[in-house]
Amino acid sequence: MNLVSLKDWSTTDIIEVVEGSIAVKNNPEGYANATSRRSLAMLFQKTSTRTRCAGEVGMTQLGGHSVYLDWRTTNFALADLRDEIRVLSAYSDAILARFLKHSDVVQAAESATVPLINGCCDRYHPTQALGDLMTIQEKCGRIEGVKLTYVGVHNNVCNSLITAGLKTGMEVTVVAPEMNPAAVDEELYEAARKAGTYTVSDQLHQAIVNSDIVYTDTWVDMEFFTDPAFKEEKERRIETLSPYQLNAELLVGQDVLVMHCLPAHRGYEISGEIVEDPRSIMFDQSENRLHSMKGLILKLLGAL
Repeated sequence: MNLVSLKDWSTTDIIEVVEGSIAVKNNPEGYANATSRRSLAMLFQKTSTRTRCAGEVGMTQLGGHSVYLDWRTTNFALADLRDEIRVLSAYSDAILARFLKHSDVVQAAESATVPLINGCCDRYHPTQALGDLMTIQEKCGRIEGVKLTYVGVHNNVCNSLITAGLKTGMEVTVVAPEMNPAAVDEELYEAARKAGTYTVSDQLHQAIVNSDIVYTDTWVDMEFFTDPAFKEEKERRIETLSPYQLNAELLVGQDVLVMHCLPAHRGYEISGEIVEDPRSIMFDQSENRLHSMKGLILKLLGAL
């Protein structure tokens, strides 16, 4: 069993990981040796804080071992991806792959002989969505029927939230004047619209009024934020998206929880004031990346 996208998972599988992650968080001692003598290979093309720490620390807390591989310092950059993934499978019990392109994640999963986890690509971020669902369950006491509004650029995180909603009954409204081209998944959107769990709106204030949660993400992907070649596009996006910033004026009087997958660019998609606002649960959300990764690893290794 792999996790390339939550599209491939059943509702039962997702809820099992959410509930299992909460159980692990509340009783860490009970899982301290759950992955004893097992190894997680972590192969990353993209920079990372939360995903890397969740994998490394999570595997350690479960009694196992992790190996971090920077793509640029391995022969993955020189050889056939399929061959190298087969080799890596022989050295590990699971693989956490954080790649730039979704097509490479798919090819790696098809070649791996151990469970492979998509730790982020240009189309989906399923490990983020599992941590988000865990946080929503903790904070709201339920997932089904929760109303979440995503604001900003329609990207990989947005796709995974839509998928999570489709699978769990969470209602996702997207207010996004920009779409990352690589994130387009019309099949997903059609399925979610038919299920009644996904809508698109251009009425930001109205969407927030009707929401339990408002969620945002960076307007420019991390690998491009300081790239001189992306400067013109970055400036254009900032101008276009400035009216969609989560700030005190927008959220005044609104009884909503605020989520952000982090890292955040304060003063861009979200103001520093809202990052520190009592309604913000983004640091609980970030911590839960660790616990949900542990739940996911246990699920894939048959130890949950």
